[in-house]
Amino acid sequence: MKSTGKAGNLVFSSVSTAAAIIILATLAAVAAFLVLEAWPAISDTAAAFKVQGSPEPVSILSFTLPQIFGTVLAAAMAMLIAVPVSVGIALFISHYAPRALAQVLGYLVDLLAAIPSVVYGLWGAMWLIPLLKPVWTWLNARMGWFPLFAGEASPTGRVIASASLILAVMILPIITSVSREVFLKTPPLHEEAALALGATRWEMIRMAVLPFGRSGIVSASMLGLGRALGETMAVVMVLSVGSSYSFRILEAGRHSTIAANIALQFPEATGINRSALIATGLALFAITLVVNSIARWIVARRAEFSGAN
Repeated sequence: MKSTGKAGNLVFSSVSTAAAIIILATLAAVAAFLVLEAWPAISDTAAAFKVQGSPEPVSILSFTLPQIFGTVLAAAMAMLIAVPVSVGIALFISHYAPRALAQVLGYLVDLLAAIPSVVYGLWGAMWLIPLLKPVWTWLNARMGWFPLFAGEASPTGRVIASASLILAVMILPIITSVSREVFLKTPPLHEEAALALGATRWEMIRMAVLPFGRSGIVSASMLGLGRALGETMAVVMVLSVGSSYSFRILEAGRHSTIAANIALQFPEATGINRSALIATGLALFAITLVVNSIARWIVARRAEFSGAN
């Protein structure tokens, strides 16, 4: 007697449901842990926390908000650099490069995505920053009137601009790899129709490939942004602890990120200071959830719009 497959469907459905429940339970457990551990610092509004480099203790908001600012600033600058370059590389691999070259470049991009962050940090600190120092000095001298390049450029090159560039290099393979796969999924009939109407290759890409892959680009960018927001080692190896809201990206000692600040201070933190550091981790957890929720909303709206058309 031929099996109907109901038993297999039931097993697969049960395993899938259990996996989804485990994910939700793990997420809830992480959130609960962060809230419980950070609660002493959050609930005691009169508490003061010692910040490395600051002579006076600060409040919980003054302790957390500068780290959030530095995290968002570094991630935003990394995204501004990485997304256009990644999309360009993905388009070259998928629609311009010969097949043999495209395969080689695809393998290289995948290998870059697998490199540990500490290796990127070593590469950035030992090789890239010495090359960037004259660039930052030139920008400060020639474009110091612009707020981003104002102030005094650090002679060491260990500034938020350098950290953002290293983060951009780190997230570039992720965005490129996902975008390439999305571009390759463009229906051939759409491309052929555009070319048949007399469009050039770039016009075909602009009219057929990019609109089709827009939601994929957003998803790839959010994956890269998630890594940029939570990156620790590469930033620790470049930046010291800072607590400032300054947009001057060439000055040293002004910025730090949440992950880097926790990594630098947590080993020596005790009591209320430890709770304050975990509170910044809770803030990073919330930021990541918000970013991913927005990305899901954008992708869902794009899917609904495409389906309506």
